[in-house]
Amino acid sequence: MKFIGFSLFAMLIGNIAYSQTVVNGKNSNPVLTAVPFLNITPDARSGGMGDAGVALSPGVFDTYWNPSKMAFLDNSYKASLSYTPWLRNIAPDVNMAYANFAKKLDDRNAIGASINYFNQGRVTAYDNNEVYLGAYQPNEFAIDFSFARKLGDNLSMGLTAKYIYSNIVGSSASVAGSAGHSGSALAASVSLFYTKAIRQFGNDGKFSFGTNISDIGTKMNYYSNGINYFLPTNLKVGVADEFKIDALSRLTLTLDLNKYLVPTPPLLGPDGTIIAGRSDDQSIVSGIFGSFSDAPGGFSEEIKEISYAAGAEYMYDDKFALRTGFFYENPYKGNRRYATMGAGYRYKNMMLDFSYLVATERTNPLNNTLRFTLSFDFGKGKY
Repeated sequence: MKFIGFSLFAMLIGNIAYSQTVVNGKNSNPVLTAVPFLNITPDARSGGMGDAGVALSPGVFDTYWNPSKMAFLDNSYKASLSYTPWLRNIAPDVNMAYANFAKKLDDRNAIGASINYFNQGRVTAYDNNEVYLGAYQPNEFAIDFSFARKLGDNLSMGLTAKYIYSNIVGSSASVAGSAGHSGSALAASVSLFYTKAIRQFGNDGKFSFGTNISDIGTKMNYYSNGINYFLPTNLKVGVADEFKIDALSRLTLTLDLNKYLVPTPPLLGPDGTIIAGRSDDQSIVSGIFGSFSDAPGGFSEEIKEISYAAGAEYMYDDKFALRTGFFYENPYKGNRRYATMGAGYRYKNMMLDFSYLVATERTNPLNNTLRFTLSFDFGKGKY
């Protein structure tokens, strides 16, 4: 079966590859996962800050970044809609939509939910003899529910349950006699958030730390008797420093570190035997714990698997925001490197945000990515 279209490439572009590629004369070795759309930044605020957000001040998009932060929300109810035209340099009809809400239950508890829909556009299929088999529109989505609880005045914890559905292979597809089908999985996430008010430069400030281990779940496949792919289980760790410049202005600086907790593909010899690293055919638990020591290149390659996201936000009078940031991923682990910028404006209980991505290489398919977010606050919370 040969697909002429965008579907499989969209699957590959995030964090999955079916073979090693060459970068500067050396083999790259990206980590392989299914449904990489789960790690596409959905909101324009973090999208303007280098895709950092695990430790930012609590907001409605905590359902994605760090559900434990919802326990510190100051409004009783928040909701948002986000839209991202995706990889427009390659395909004009691919996009991602994200909708969510968060609600404070009382002084210590909060709940949230979200739906993430990824449309991969129209794909045409041909057999090995170039005979046209038809067209279809692959898509993926995830639905999750989160609960957050304060464990103290400065610390909170969050738990998330998620259902994932992926339909990127046409029903007429087959490989070596194995029929194609949609994939589904169940996943969970656990998160922590710590925040403390401090004095900085003679003004009020706040230091925050956040971490989120997301998408720990069942494997997924697309063909009967086919490969079982890990979900993009991801460890995010970040800090944020927010301080007032004057009575109306404040500045936030943030830094996130990310690492996939899935096996690194081993280095194979010409006959297919493993010459470095370990087999990536492992259980979910073994894959998570082994992900810190299984890279064929040893510790130096493990360090390369960490990506970095740094951002800054200037907020004036809690109404107007300017943002910028940078994301770095090692060239041998995906090579996503880009700068971001964005802006936001609040009118009464509504916030409109926009972000723009500029890749370091003009040929990067992520170049010129736009994100739009509309958020709402419903009623000042009594908690």
